[in-house]
Amino acid sequence: MLKCYDCADKNKINEAVGVCIVCGKGLCMEHIKQVEFPMKGGYPMSHVTLKKDLPRMLCRECIDSIFGVDFCV
Repeated sequence: MLKCYDCADKNKINEAVGVCIVCGKGLCMEHIKQVEFPMKGGYPMSHVTLKKDLPRMLCRECIDSIFGVDFCV
């Protein structure tokens, strides 16, 4: 089974429950964060906003890189 990268970095062993969509790290429940992005269609299709945001799983490091360190999840 896939192990949590962040736990392994701290000499712990936990099973990964998901993967960061940006960097691809396997993450356990403690380290994985769900972020909802508003999804919109665009080029080459006509512009459409989805009725519901799609949940995305990211690690804290990627959230900090994309949104800044003050972004709360």
